[in-house]
Formats: sequence, C-alpha cells, structure tokens
Amino acid sequence: MTAAQNRADLGIDAAVALGRDAVTREVCRGVGRLMRALGIASINELPLPNGRRADVVGLSASGDIWIVEVKSSIEDLRADNKWPEYRDFSDSLFFAVAPGFPVHILPEDTGLILADRFGGEIVRPAPESRLAPARRKSMTLRFARAAALTLQSVADPNHENS
Repeated sequence: MTAAQNRADLGIDAAVALGRDAVTREVCRGVGRLMRALGIASINELPLPNGRRADVVGLSASGDIWIVEVKSSIEDLRADNKWPEYRDFSDSLFFAVAPGFPVHILPEDTGLILADRFGGEIVRPAPESRLAPARRKSMTLRFARAAALTLQSVADPNHENS
C-alpha cells in the first residue's frame, strides 16, 4: 500500500494531522541543530510552571533561556492562542516554521527561525526580556531535571518509573 493510500484510509483530518506532525518533527530537529551550533542545549516538549508545554527550550552557557514555538501550518497558528504565555518563562521567544510558511502572518514582536530537518537559521532575532533571578533558577532546574530524566530513560528504558 502506498503512503497516499494509507492517508486515504485514515481520512482527511488524520492525514492532515500526520502531515503537521511530520513538519513539526522536522522543524524541531532543525531548531535543535541550530541551537547546538550556537552552543545552546535544547530539550523538546518541556512542561512550564503555568501548565503549558513549550515545543523547544534552549539553555545557553550563560544561562539565557529561549523558548521556540513551532508552527506547522496556518491552521496550527490560528488555533493556538497560548504562545504569549511563554514570554513569562524565557529571555527570548521565537517562532520556528518550515521554509515556505507565510512568515508575514507571524507576530513581529517575536524572533523568527526558518528550519527544516537539516538545520535552521535565525531570520529575525527575538526581543530580549530578562527573567527575574527566581524565575531563571526555576526554569534552569526544570530544564536540568527534564534533561536528566530523559537521559535516565534512555539508559534504562524498561524501568517502571521511566
């Protein structure tokens, strides 16, 4: 069975969602590669203290925290109004999209990254808004614990608390 036949069997909504998921994964991969090239450690899907979950969070050697909100489609952008809540937990807030995305519809008061599975490029730097020291410590600990738990689950994938 071909990929097109598989998508037809799933129905249009499921096929569109699969396409968005693939784009999101590829953009996240490119963002991760960009951050690594910039010397920034990153982790995907980090839960925030406000109950939201950031697509990609980066931590620089100097302790700067970046949050990157990945958008896979215009519909994804229109359906999501929670991204302003990420500002309270980052020094710099970016949107990341695949090449070809209509970037003119993205908020201009955020940074912009174009990314694909091979890497990414900062097209527009993010305005900087420094975190308060207590919030920075909280986010740094959250980042460190999530990264350590991820490594632990890779080292021992069958452990019941992974």
